[in-house]
Amino acid sequence: MILALIAIAALLLPLPFLGVAPNRLLPGEGVSALDAAGFWVAVPVVLLALGAWRRLPGWAGAAAAALGVVAVLGLAGAAANDRLADLAPAARASFGAGFWVAIVAGLSLVAMRGAWMGLAVAVGAAVLWAMGGLDRLSLVVEATARADALQSAIWTHLALAGAALALALLVAVPLAWAGFRRPRLGAVMGAALSGVQVVPAIALFALLIPLLAALLRAVPALRDLGLGAVGWLPAVLATAAYLALPLWRSLSGGLASADPAAVQAAEAMGMTEGRILAEVRLPLALPVFAGGLRVAVVQAIGLVTLGGLVGAGGLGAVVFEGLSQFATDLMLLGALPILLLALAADTLARAAENRLARPA
Repeated sequence: MILALIAIAALLLPLPFLGVAPNRLLPGEGVSALDAAGFWVAVPVVLLALGAWRRLPGWAGAAAAALGVVAVLGLAGAAANDRLADLAPAARASFGAGFWVAIVAGLSLVAMRGAWMGLAVAVGAAVLWAMGGLDRLSLVVEATARADALQSAIWTHLALAGAALALALLVAVPLAWAGFRRPRLGAVMGAALSGVQVVPAIALFALLIPLLAALLRAVPALRDLGLGAVGWLPAVLATAAYLALPLWRSLSGGLASADPAAVQAAEAMGMTEGRILAEVRLPLALPVFAGGLRVAVVQAIGLVTLGGLVGAGGLGAVVFEGLSQFATDLMLLGALPILLLALAADTLARAAENRLARPA
């Protein structure tokens, strides 16, 4: 109920629901939801209130909350069309604080009532987009103008995150096995990998540039392989350095969590150390390792954003281009896909983790 009240208050109170500006760079004039949409604001208000009503069945409350969120988005699109009808083509209508409060509270309510209804919200938003109901919103204008570049940035972002994750796995797996076999060595590894986490991410990305430049000067043949001191290489290396700790820690913990009785039974059957690892320790370690992998996947998607500062491209480049131009909508155009990718990756990885943790 509290979430619904927050969303309803954001719609009824004189908070800026939209910001109408002469162009994408100038600050906009705030317009409240009531001023922008009039009595139509009652539609999302009623739906969100129904979504929080405990007496409704679970599916009905979740559906009402989802429709309420879609109605808020549709209200913003309609208000933008109305407000910009008599203004110059360069005029923009961007989301205000009232919109974001209402949307975040509404989505949180949807998640509490039934996370599966988040798909219904996505479908509703897609229908509004396809029907042209959101075309005058500044964020949609930016997305339309940069559709090809945005798609390329998303694929580049995923490629960078995947490469960093693969590299971190190549480092963490043998280190975890070596640390498991030699506990003292494992303690040293844990301290070293933990030390990397202390270094600010931006500092590590920047530090790698002169180090890689010196390496390339010493070994010019590396340049022939397409390696450079700026671009994807420092982004992948720096991100992998941060991912190594959760991967190493989860795999080490998983190997140590194997039931001694199961290991002793395997030894009694004459299994070699390699077979015990492959058939006993690793299967028992998978649920623990899956938790660390989930953390690393989400962390990778977030950290490679900083690759935009070192010429790696991806969605980080879109975010920092928006920062350099003081263009809020351009920043959001890069940041929102990162958020959605991280949430999707976390959901899928959590489902896999829960499945592995389920007893056979």
